[in-house]
Amino acid sequence: MLLTPRGWRRSRRVVLGMVSILVLGATGYAWMQLSKLDTGITTANVIEPSAQTPTGTKSLTVDQNILLVGLDSRTDAQGNPLPQDLLNMLHAGDSSDGGDTTDTMIVVHIPAGGGAATAISIPRDSYVDLAGGFGKHKINSAYSRGKNAAVNSLSAKGVSGAALEVQSNEAGAKATIQTVEKLTGLTINHYAAVNLAGFYSLSVAVGGVQVCLNNAVNDRYSGANFPAGVQTIAGADALKFVRQRHGLNSDLDRIVRQQAFLASLAKTILGAGTLTDPTKLSNLIEAVQGSIVIDQGWDILSFASQLHGLSSGAIQFGTIPVQSLSLPTPSDGDAVKVDPAQVKAFVANVMGSGASAAGNTTTSVTTPPAGTPRGAQAMDISTSSTTPAPPPVTPMTGCVN
Repeated sequence: MLLTPRGWRRSRRVVLGMVSILVLGATGYAWMQLSKLDTGITTANVIEPSAQTPTGTKSLTVDQNILLVGLDSRTDAQGNPLPQDLLNMLHAGDSSDGGDTTDTMIVVHIPAGGGAATAISIPRDSYVDLAGGFGKHKINSAYSRGKNAAVNSLSAKGVSGAALEVQSNEAGAKATIQTVEKLTGLTINHYAAVNLAGFYSLSVAVGGVQVCLNNAVNDRYSGANFPAGVQTIAGADALKFVRQRHGLNSDLDRIVRQQAFLASLAKTILGAGTLTDPTKLSNLIEAVQGSIVIDQGWDILSFASQLHGLSSGAIQFGTIPVQSLSLPTPSDGDAVKVDPAQVKAFVANVMGSGASAAGNTTTSVTTPPAGTPRGAQAMDISTSSTTPAPPPVTPMTGCVN
């Protein structure tokens, strides 16, 4: 798949803000500070009432599936253009670059009672049936197709200005949510999106995140220039670390980086200092307010207060199974080939509901397709009468490519 330098510049961000939200409930002091988010965070009407937790029910008395997305957008959470000097620092072009595609998609599953969380990544180029009658395309285009259709429809009705932007963005988010539900078989209960600047500010707010690379890198497209080994990165360097695409084996290598960064971020927030340092905590809350959009019905205060059992070691990561990294398509170039039935079986097994959602299955690891990076798993889900195998996901540890 041939990409222009502009294409290489498009960022792929781990949705760091949600990790911040998830772990801010770890201490009483942090929870009190979290109340500041109640009036400062941007919300959107994107979750259907049937998927929301019933009124009067604590959210963690039932399983929760949270869709985290990173938008390839050059605006902040309120729709304001990002400063050009910041875009220059991030090697992100200008306001005409990027767009309304979802460059990162991660479904976080938290079981009833608030036990160990599982995060499943969906490659942005997965070729799937989009919700809303848009046909078969790369999954990252669901947002832009839903938004553009809404812009045309709403404009014809006389809607304009801020109202048009808000309502069309909500339509894009709904198309993305429904497409992910269609692919995975899950019901999405909550939604959170982060913009380009959010990755920068969140990593700075926690004082940097420790990562480890197997080899030194020097990529002129993303600006990534790092030595091999353990290092602490923040701000522009953090964004370069997760957005580098040129020089890696495939997009799956970048997903592994996202997962490694996400695990390290959670460890950083839960570690010594972040939650008890008034300055760091204030900076973290300010970063969340400026970069995160969540669904309108999400009671963050109640949710965070119920996450006392969450720890950095209680987040496991996986990636949906892929069959090919270079599937030719009629109009979208090369894409990632996935089998929806296989994806549903994989997700059901990982979420601990294999018997009810996908029948009795066993999970065996097969030889990954050519170009699959170390640490990414290609799973072969085959029907049998045996008990489902343990979830094929593991905590992120060690160095990455």
